[in-house]
Amino acid sequence: MADTHRELADFLRRARAQVDPSRAGLPPDGRVRRVPGLRREEVARLAGVSTDYYARLEQGRRIVPSAAVVAAIGRALELDAAGRAHLEDLIGLTAGPARRPARDAQRVRPGLHQLLDALDGEPALVLGRRTDILAANRMAKALFADFDRMPAARRNYARWMFLDEDARSLFADWQDQARAAVESLRFEVGRDPDDRATADLVAELCERSREFAHWWEQHRVHQRTHGSKRLRHPLVGELTVEYETLALPGDPDTTLFVYTTQAGSPSRSAMDLLASWAASAPGTAAHRPGHGPGRGAIDP
Repeated sequence: MADTHRELADFLRRARAQVDPSRAGLPPDGRVRRVPGLRREEVARLAGVSTDYYARLEQGRRIVPSAAVVAAIGRALELDAAGRAHLEDLIGLTAGPARRPARDAQRVRPGLHQLLDALDGEPALVLGRRTDILAANRMAKALFADFDRMPAARRNYARWMFLDEDARSLFADWQDQARAAVESLRFEVGRDPDDRATADLVAELCERSREFAHWWEQHRVHQRTHGSKRLRHPLVGELTVEYETLALPGDPDTTLFVYTTQAGSPSRSAMDLLASWAASAPGTAAHRPGHGPGRGAIDP
């Protein structure tokens, strides 16, 4: 289980090191900076708290700042929305329904399966906690991988991204996408630090992937809401897809990802070609050249 006080201390130290002192509006004091970023006393000054109080936070002491102090620290550290939310999670300001002692297995309701099928011309995925892949429509399987053919226990987006060689070759911007997956997982750990399955996944990926372990250690967070991915698809070549995420009312642990392409673009033409192929191929991704079950995967 995660020690949230240690996680908080680590996050504060690393966030402080990322701040450019020249942008912080602090007057020069003539001292030589031996480490990057702000000093503890500078963060404290910007946040309007004592240096001792802030130092105790960075030492992982068991204190709980007020919402106003947390907001001031977030501003001092120049945190974005995801960083501020992560800080609030680690401090405990958002403790509530998201932190449940027991986790039921996630299920995709029939209406959501029907929605995925209705989005037949566009790839769509449903992700659950810790980036578990709960459902994918035919186009998502053709574009990415046939997740249904993977063992259920290993049907996870971050796991696929780092431990399957097909994923590495599919994404032209693999490093950007893989790093975003790490930062999203970091964000989720802050929301629910006591989830054993997430802790086990992180431990496995840290052990089996040097890149994952390195990026995890940096303690950066990211909440995916929209963005783009560049792919080198083995059937239709290069294309760029834009994605939007849709949170499902009444189910905060489940997210719908829909991938689209710009009308009239080469990427749209490639997607139309892929849709035509997917409609005629009996097994979709299972019959894609080089994408049979398990090929290139590190898993046995």
